[in-house]
Amino acid sequence: SAVLYLKTEFLFLKKRDDFEDILEERRNSSDLRYAFKCYTPVLYRGLTPCKAATLKSMVLQSEQLLHVINQVSAESGESTDVVKDEAAAILEEMAHRLQLRTIRFFAYTLSKAFKALYRSVCVNEEGIQRLQQAMQEHPVVLLPSHRSYMDFLMMSYILYTYDLSLPVIAAGMDFLGMKFVGEMLRMSGAFFIRRSFGGDQLYWAVFSEYVKTMLRKGYAPIEFFLEGTRSRTCKSLTPKLGLLNIVMEPFFKGEVFDVNLVPVSMSYERVLEESLYARELLGVPKPKESTSGLLKARKILSEDYGSMHVYFSPPVSVRSLAQGRINRSQFNLTPRHVAQKPSEETQAFVNDVAYRIVRLQQENMVVKPWVLVATLLLQSVEGMELTELMEQTSWLRDLARMFGAFLDWPDHTPCSMVVSSSISLHRNLACVSGSRISLVVEGPQGPETPEEALFNRAVSVLSCASYRNQVLHVFLRPALLAMALSNANSSRKEDIYSCFDFLRNVFSDEFILSPGASVQDFDEACHLLVKCGAVELLHQDVVMAESGRTVLSFLTLLLEPFLQGYQVSCSLKCYEVLSSDLQKNALNALIRLNVVRRVRT
Repeated sequence: SAVLYLKTEFLFLKKRDDFEDILEERRNSSDLRYAFKCYTPVLYRGLTPCKAATLKSMVLQSEQLLHVINQVSAESGESTDVVKDEAAAILEEMAHRLQLRTIRFFAYTLSKAFKALYRSVCVNEEGIQRLQQAMQEHPVVLLPSHRSYMDFLMMSYILYTYDLSLPVIAAGMDFLGMKFVGEMLRMSGAFFIRRSFGGDQLYWAVFSEYVKTMLRKGYAPIEFFLEGTRSRTCKSLTPKLGLLNIVMEPFFKGEVFDVNLVPVSMSYERVLEESLYARELLGVPKPKESTSGLLKARKILSEDYGSMHVYFSPPVSVRSLAQGRINRSQFNLTPRHVAQKPSEETQAFVNDVAYRIVRLQQENMVVKPWVLVATLLLQSVEGMELTELMEQTSWLRDLARMFGAFLDWPDHTPCSMVVSSSISLHRNLACVSGSRISLVVEGPQGPETPEEALFNRAVSVLSCASYRNQVLHVFLRPALLAMALSNANSSRKEDIYSCFDFLRNVFSDEFILSPGASVQDFDEACHLLVKCGAVELLHQDVVMAESGRTVLSFLTLLLEPFLQGYQVSCSLKCYEVLSSDLQKNALNALIRLNVVRRVRT
């Protein structure tokens, strides 16, 4: 435990990189000159990238794909030529056609858009330097967090700004249905994949071979979202392993020396889709991606979305992680072109890596002042005195820093000014009336039905909760321990751990909690609560300190909406229970705990 405490302390005290605002130069120079600048990225091992058509030809002629084509032909009775044509059609629909002129078009238009939307876009330059070095040495996989449609546009924009190789990006088929825009995205590096493949062996073979060929040849950095989709709640989602398995396979089979995984944390002061997400969580169908919808969305350019921070973490070497865990000789027992189902050992390793990456994304998420304000407002939904909010925000800022949060808090600025500025930016969510502040409830003009009133109130609360959720990873483990302390009916450490472990298991679909790390999480939680003076460790007991009630009460209330949601009660008191995401996670937990079972009808 002492060793873990030291590691935890180092984690929370480590110095993060400084940021540079990349929009500052854009505001003072020509966007046209920027778009048509001399763009000469340093290439992987000095190789000349092959053209998109050559890449497709390599995929269709690969041993791996030809082997699957023969298999499908034998099983279906169709000739190999017919199956080859099917494979070529799949690849044609999927493949990108990266073109520099399209990139230059986006560089120009996005400069205009980002300057209108954001006060600043801050990037850690040291992370960019590390990335540049990594790109020259080994294939690179970029793994950004996913909170907004802006994520992949901003990633390419940043790499172009710093003269780095542009990524090829895994995108959903939804975008391909957008006239003109879909093809523009394809020509800026997007390749399009179905949301699910079912049992389509040929589609999976074409897709996986396409990605692995780009990786083996160092064609370009590969970018995809480990969470699989945008997080409507702004919490990190359980990682999806399909694409991660694919990009790690060339290393397992000895086709590349190493693969560099680069976690990227993208933090928004104000999320473009905030009210849209809240409505989707309440059952309103997601609007279909369309060019007309994009044109209608132009009105957002007149809004202020504050600042944005993008943090490139140090590259994670798959080779280093696999040392002592993966016996790569097992992959030599079968010819390389024959697909193998990952062993339990390999699958467990990939799963551990996925959780590690998401945790790194979380650690380097920049927490804005509004996140703390929203957290406090949600614990007083009916409103509170403004002076009380100022005092509590100052207290919460200090607690968050003590727990290792990456705070973007202006130096030498009074807390009252910081809070007032945050409220002003988010005036669609909170308003000040006299000496009190409360959540804004937007609804139709005129009288509304009780159902409409409930819905509009829930939209307001869920929108606010999406900001609160951005700091949950900082407080999660101490909050689980605080809840265990209030429910264990004992101060014995083993009893409290048992309750902590149960709660952790219950909420393992809701939050990012690495499988098998319950003891480490408990030790981390104990360390943090002792550090802030909330609890004391006495021999084999964990007891609340005299000054600990405020901290423990806050932490318990932080998880209250999730606890209520999981009670699946008919008398709902918490608006957040209406979120379809929370209901889905609650049902998954009940199934895993053998409380209920799923029956297909």
